[in-house]
Amino acid sequence: MDTIASLFSFITTPVSWIIVQFHALYGAIFGPDTGWAWGLSIVSLVVVIRICLIPLFVKQIKATRNMQALQPKMKAIQERYKNDKQRQSEEMMKLYKETGTNPLSSCLPILAQSPFFFALYHVLSKIASGDEIGVLNQSLVDSARQAHIFGAPIAAKFTDSPEKVEALNASLTDVRIVTAVMIILMSASQFYTQRQLMQKNVDLTVKTPFMQQQKMLMYIFPLIFAVLGINFPVGVLIYWLTTNVWTMGQQMYVINQNPTPGSKAQDHYLQRLIKSITSHGQVRSRRKRSVIQAIVAKGPDRNDNERRFITGLAKAGFAAQADGTVAKSETALLEAEGAGSAHKRQQPKRQSKSQRQSTGTQPSTTKSTPSSGSERARAGQQKSGEPKSGQAKSGQAKSGQRKGPQRPKHPSSKK
Repeated sequence: MDTIASLFSFITTPVSWIIVQFHALYGAIFGPDTGWAWGLSIVSLVVVIRICLIPLFVKQIKATRNMQALQPKMKAIQERYKNDKQRQSEEMMKLYKETGTNPLSSCLPILAQSPFFFALYHVLSKIASGDEIGVLNQSLVDSARQAHIFGAPIAAKFTDSPEKVEALNASLTDVRIVTAVMIILMSASQFYTQRQLMQKNVDLTVKTPFMQQQKMLMYIFPLIFAVLGINFPVGVLIYWLTTNVWTMGQQMYVINQNPTPGSKAQDHYLQRLIKSITSHGQVRSRRKRSVIQAIVAKGPDRNDNERRFITGLAKAGFAAQADGTVAKSETALLEAEGAGSAHKRQQPKRQSKSQRQSTGTQPSTTKSTPSSGSERARAGQQKSGEPKSGQAKSGQAKSGQRKGPQRPKHPSSKK
């Protein structure tokens, strides 16, 4: 680890300078030799670095979503050229070029802060040995050696020998308890961050090997850092725990405000948006208007969450417009209510098999009604003096026939 840290010694001067500036601020409040002054200086170093890395974090989000969207196409390419690895690689690169996706973009924040991480490790190693480094002169190094976090020096490690810990004016028990607690918190925060991403901010309609890979990393990364953490000084553990907490908070904000399409987080966000529109009667921010504009532009390609959003707006009496605003729409309300009432009216018409069979016998009983009516009609005709037998069966006499009783026809004659 010391060899790797020495490779990034070129950045130790900027890192040590930032720490010294914040130490001057916190030292005036808590005292220059306290663990609070040096610990908060390291925390502030993390904040400065992560603020500078926000553009890379945005690229990471876009790259991760693009990779999720490309997984079905990548899987098709792998199945199509499974016997030709070279052609498979060429098609993959072609797909990345056409869509403007860089697989390494998802690792940019980690890669970008790695030099700062190893530079801080190098600085703390020099503090532990009592050597000057960067802009840290001997007096500042001695002050940092006296700084303790809950009884553990910021330059001490879990694997340090009792003699080395005693030279830093501390006990081995305190150092191991503090470092063990920090390692557990560091691993747990990283696990929770990845788990939150997989459960809430992943498109559940896309089942690909990429998701399985992310699930594996959710368990592997915390274990790796837990094993490596025993070789980290307390100051480096503070750095890594702080950056994990920052990542967790940053991701929670992204999940709530800019969720992945098709995820549970998007469904919750759109339901909150419907409540906001219903209570205020309008879209109150430009970002929300851009979300609605994108949903309207998709048309029939909307996912289930977006279709439920449009339906929910219609039930609330609003219609989404192409510019991202909403307008009062009685037609949309009537259509939504009509669809609901039509659905309710259709429910009582559903009959069981026995009911359908019982209703099937009703026509035979209803046929007797017209026959009884015709009998009453014939009875009325008989009372009025009209012909009885011949005309009762054949109705009125045809034109050209004589009235009165007819001669019986010869059996050989045609009817």
